Amino acid sequence: MKYKIIQMKKLTPLLAALLLLCGCHGNSEGSAPTPSDAASKAKTKADSVGMLVTAVRSSSKMYTAEYHIHKIITHNDALKLKGSILGMDYKFDIPAGSRRIAIPIDATVKGFIDFNAFNGDNVIFDDGKIEIVLPDPQVELTSSKINHAEIESYVALLRSDFTDQELSTYEIQGRDSILAALPDLKIAERTRQNASRLLIPMIRQLGFTDDEIVVTFRKDFDEHQLTTTTD
Repeated sequence: MKYKIIQMKKLTPLLAALLLLCGCHGNSEGSAPTPSDAASKAKTKADSVGMLVTAVRSSSKMYTAEYHIHKIITHNDALKLKGSILGMDYKFDIPAGSRRIAIPIDATVKGFIDFNAFNGDNVIFDDGKIEIVLPDPQVELTSSKINHAEIESYVALLRSDFTDQELSTYEIQGRDSILAALPDLKIAERTRQNASRLLIPMIRQLGFTDDEIVVTFRKDFDEHQLTTTTD
Protein backbone atom coordinates (compact mmCIF):
# COMPACT_ATOMS: atom_id res chain seq x y z
CA MET A 1 0.00 0.00 0.00
CA LYS A 2 1.35 3.41 -0.93
CA TYR A 3 0.49 6.66 0.81
CA LYS A 4 1.11 10.31 0.03
CA ILE A 5 -0.03 13.81 1.01
CA ILE A 6 -2.01 15.71 -1.58
CA GLN A 7 -2.37 19.46 -1.54
CA MET A 8 -5.51 21.34 -0.52
CA LYS A 9 -7.77 22.41 -3.36
CA LYS A 10 -9.28 25.91 -3.63
CA LEU A 11 -6.53 27.55 -1.60
CA THR A 12 -6.80 30.94 -3.25
CA PRO A 13 -9.77 32.45 -1.33
CA LEU A 14 -8.39 31.28 2.01
CA LEU A 15 -4.86 32.47 1.35
CA ALA A 16 -6.04 35.83 0.02
CA ALA A 17 -8.14 36.47 3.11
CA LEU A 18 -5.30 35.49 5.42
CA LEU A 19 -2.87 37.75 3.62
CA LEU A 20 -5.36 40.59 3.99
CA LEU A 21 -5.64 39.89 7.70
CA CYS A 22 -1.88 39.66 8.00
CA GLY A 23 -1.61 43.28 6.94
CA CYS A 24 -3.68 44.28 9.99
CA HIS A 25 -1.14 42.97 12.54
CA GLY A 26 2.14 44.04 14.07
CA ASN A 27 3.92 47.20 15.09
CA SER A 28 6.22 49.22 12.91
CA GLU A 29 9.67 47.67 12.57
CA GLY A 30 12.03 48.53 15.39
CA SER A 31 9.36 49.83 17.80
CA ALA A 32 8.83 48.20 21.19
CA PRO A 33 5.30 46.95 21.96
CA THR A 34 3.37 48.92 24.56
CA PRO A 35 0.45 47.71 26.72
CA SER A 36 -1.96 49.44 24.38
CA ASP A 37 -0.24 47.80 21.41
CA ALA A 38 -0.62 44.37 23.04
CA ALA A 39 -4.31 44.99 23.76
CA SER A 40 -4.85 46.18 20.22
CA LYS A 41 -3.10 43.12 18.84
CA ALA A 42 -5.24 40.81 20.99
CA LYS A 43 -8.40 42.57 19.82
CA THR A 44 -7.29 42.31 16.21
CA LYS A 45 -6.72 38.58 16.67
CA ALA A 46 -10.21 38.17 18.07
CA ASP A 47 -11.77 40.25 15.31
CA SER A 48 -9.97 38.18 12.68
CA VAL A 49 -11.66 34.94 13.79
CA GLY A 50 -14.86 35.73 11.89
CA MET A 51 -12.94 36.38 8.71
CA LEU A 52 -10.96 33.18 9.31
CA VAL A 53 -14.19 31.18 9.51
CA THR A 54 -15.44 32.67 6.25
CA ALA A 55 -12.13 32.09 4.51
CA VAL A 56 -11.76 28.48 5.66
CA ARG A 57 -15.32 27.64 4.70
CA SER A 58 -14.68 28.98 1.19
CA SER A 59 -12.00 26.33 0.69
CA SER A 60 -14.75 23.66 0.55
CA LYS A 61 -13.12 20.21 0.45
CA MET A 62 -9.56 19.92 1.71
CA TYR A 63 -7.97 16.73 0.36
CA THR A 64 -4.92 15.94 2.48
CA ALA A 65 -4.23 12.22 2.11
CA GLU A 66 -4.21 9.66 -0.67
CA TYR A 67 -3.78 5.91 -0.37
CA HIS A 68 -3.03 3.47 -3.20
CA ILE A 69 -4.22 0.03 -2.15
CA HIS A 70 -3.43 -3.29 -3.81
CA LYS A 71 -5.69 -6.16 -2.77
CA ILE A 72 -6.08 -9.71 -4.07
CA ILE A 73 -9.56 -11.23 -4.01
CA THR A 74 -9.72 -15.04 -4.11
CA HIS A 75 -12.63 -17.32 -4.89
CA ASN A 76 -12.91 -21.11 -4.87
CA ASP A 77 -15.82 -23.33 -5.77
CA ALA A 78 -16.39 -26.91 -6.80
CA LEU A 79 -19.17 -29.03 -8.25
CA LYS A 80 -20.67 -31.25 -5.60
CA LEU A 81 -22.69 -34.40 -5.94
CA LYS A 82 -25.23 -34.96 -3.23
CA GLY A 83 -28.18 -37.23 -2.72
CA SER A 84 -29.48 -40.10 -0.65
CA ILE A 85 -29.13 -43.90 -0.89
CA LEU A 86 -31.15 -46.18 1.33
CA GLY A 87 -31.93 -43.24 3.59
CA MET A 88 -28.29 -42.21 3.93
CA ASP A 89 -27.29 -38.76 2.67
CA TYR A 90 -24.06 -38.28 0.76
CA LYS A 91 -22.19 -35.27 -0.55
CA PHE A 92 -18.78 -35.07 -2.20
CA ASP A 93 -16.81 -33.00 -4.68
CA ILE A 94 -16.80 -34.14 -8.29
CA PRO A 95 -13.29 -34.77 -9.64
CA ALA A 96 -12.35 -32.29 -12.39
CA GLY A 97 -15.20 -30.04 -11.24
CA SER A 98 -13.41 -27.30 -9.27
CA ARG A 99 -12.28 -23.84 -10.21
CA ARG A 100 -10.48 -21.03 -8.43
CA ILE A 101 -9.36 -17.50 -9.18
CA ALA A 102 -7.14 -14.77 -7.70
CA ILE A 103 -8.05 -11.25 -8.78
CA PRO A 104 -5.71 -8.29 -8.08
CA ILE A 105 -7.56 -5.03 -7.50
CA ASP A 106 -5.92 -1.59 -7.40
CA ALA A 107 -7.85 1.16 -5.62
CA THR A 108 -7.30 4.81 -4.73
CA VAL A 109 -8.72 6.21 -1.49
CA LYS A 110 -8.54 9.90 -0.56
CA GLY A 111 -9.02 11.47 2.84
CA PHE A 112 -10.57 14.93 2.99
CA ILE A 113 -12.30 17.44 5.25
CA ASP A 114 -15.47 19.14 4.05
CA PHE A 115 -15.52 22.75 5.28
CA ASN A 116 -18.93 23.67 3.84
CA ALA A 117 -20.51 23.47 7.32
CA PHE A 118 -17.54 25.10 9.09
CA ASN A 119 -18.68 27.92 11.43
CA GLY A 120 -17.84 29.82 14.57
CA ASP A 121 -18.51 26.75 16.71
CA ASN A 122 -15.40 25.20 15.16
CA VAL A 123 -13.19 28.04 16.42
CA ILE A 124 -12.47 28.49 20.13
CA PHE A 125 -10.70 31.75 20.94
CA ASP A 126 -9.69 32.12 24.57
CA ASP A 127 -7.02 34.06 26.41
CA GLY A 128 -5.10 34.84 23.24
CA LYS A 129 -5.09 31.24 22.04
CA ILE A 130 -7.03 29.71 19.16
CA GLU A 131 -8.30 26.15 18.74
CA ILE A 132 -9.62 24.95 15.39
CA VAL A 133 -11.93 21.94 15.74
CA LEU A 134 -11.92 20.35 12.30
CA PRO A 135 -15.10 18.82 10.86
CA ASP A 136 -15.11 15.03 10.85
CA PRO A 137 -12.78 13.61 8.21
CA GLN A 138 -14.27 11.68 5.32
CA VAL A 139 -12.82 9.21 2.84
CA GLU A 140 -13.64 8.69 -0.78
CA LEU A 141 -12.86 5.63 -2.87
CA THR A 142 -12.15 7.51 -6.07
CA SER A 143 -11.22 4.60 -8.30
CA SER A 144 -10.83 0.84 -8.41
CA LYS A 145 -9.98 -1.53 -11.22
CA ILE A 146 -9.13 -5.15 -11.82
CA ASN A 147 -5.62 -5.81 -13.09
CA HIS A 148 -6.70 -8.24 -15.79
CA ALA A 149 -3.12 -8.98 -16.88
CA GLU A 150 -2.30 -10.46 -13.45
CA ILE A 151 -5.45 -12.55 -12.87
CA GLU A 152 -4.61 -16.16 -12.08
CA SER A 153 -7.26 -18.84 -12.43
CA TYR A 154 -7.74 -22.56 -12.70
CA VAL A 155 -10.85 -24.02 -14.32
CA ALA A 156 -11.37 -27.79 -14.41
CA LEU A 157 -12.58 -29.62 -17.50
CA LEU A 158 -16.19 -29.90 -16.34
CA ARG A 159 -16.52 -26.21 -15.50
CA SER A 160 -17.06 -23.10 -17.58
CA ASP A 161 -14.74 -20.11 -17.29
CA PHE A 162 -15.50 -17.14 -15.01
CA THR A 163 -17.84 -14.66 -16.67
CA ASP A 164 -17.51 -10.87 -16.83
CA GLN A 165 -20.50 -10.61 -14.53
CA GLU A 166 -18.77 -12.79 -11.94
CA LEU A 167 -15.61 -10.70 -12.20
CA SER A 168 -17.68 -7.55 -11.70
CA THR A 169 -19.27 -9.07 -8.59
CA TYR A 170 -15.85 -9.95 -7.17
CA GLU A 171 -14.65 -6.39 -7.83
CA ILE A 172 -17.59 -4.99 -5.84
CA GLN A 173 -16.75 -7.39 -3.02
CA GLY A 174 -13.15 -6.17 -3.15
CA ARG A 175 -14.23 -2.53 -2.95
CA ASP A 176 -16.47 -3.30 0.03
CA SER A 177 -13.60 -5.12 1.72
CA ILE A 178 -11.28 -2.15 1.22
CA LEU A 179 -13.84 0.29 2.68
CA ALA A 180 -14.42 -1.99 5.68
CA ALA A 181 -10.67 -2.05 6.41
CA LEU A 182 -10.18 1.73 6.31
CA PRO A 183 -10.35 2.25 10.12
CA ASP A 184 -7.25 0.04 10.44
CA LEU A 185 -5.32 2.39 8.13
CA LYS A 186 -5.70 5.31 10.60
CA ILE A 187 -6.61 7.55 7.69
CA ALA A 188 -8.53 9.99 9.94
CA GLU A 189 -5.47 10.73 12.04
CA ARG A 190 -3.33 11.10 8.93
CA THR A 191 -5.91 13.47 7.43
CA ARG A 192 -5.91 15.56 10.61
CA GLN A 193 -2.11 15.74 10.76
CA ASN A 194 -1.84 16.83 7.15
CA ALA A 195 -4.64 19.38 7.51
CA SER A 196 -2.79 20.84 10.50
CA ARG A 197 0.37 21.17 8.42
CA LEU A 198 -1.58 23.19 5.88
CA LEU A 199 -3.59 25.35 8.29
CA ILE A 200 -1.04 26.22 10.99
CA PRO A 201 1.31 28.26 8.74
CA MET A 202 -1.70 30.29 7.56
CA ILE A 203 -2.99 30.90 11.08
CA ARG A 204 0.49 32.11 12.05
CA GLN A 205 -0.05 34.97 9.62
CA LEU A 206 -2.89 36.18 11.85
CA GLY A 207 -0.35 36.87 14.57
CA PHE A 208 -0.61 33.60 16.52
CA THR A 209 2.49 31.70 17.61
CA ASP A 210 2.76 27.92 17.45
CA ASP A 211 2.06 27.50 21.17
CA GLU A 212 -1.16 29.52 20.74
CA ILE A 213 -2.56 27.27 17.99
CA VAL A 214 -4.34 23.92 18.43
CA VAL A 215 -5.89 21.97 15.56
CA THR A 216 -7.96 18.91 16.48
CA PHE A 217 -11.09 16.81 15.81
CA ARG A 218 -14.06 16.58 18.12
CA LYS A 219 -13.00 14.75 21.25
CA ASP A 220 -15.31 11.72 20.86
CA PHE A 221 -14.42 10.94 17.23
CA ASP A 222 -12.87 7.59 16.31
CA GLU A 223 -11.83 5.90 13.08
CA HIS A 224 -14.93 3.70 12.90
CA GLN A 225 -17.10 6.81 12.46
CA LEU A 226 -15.52 7.67 9.11
CA THR A 227 -18.00 8.62 6.41
CA THR A 228 -17.10 6.82 3.20
CA THR A 229 -18.19 7.53 -0.35
CA THR A 230 -17.43 5.90 -3.69
CA ASP A 231 -16.92 7.27 -7.16
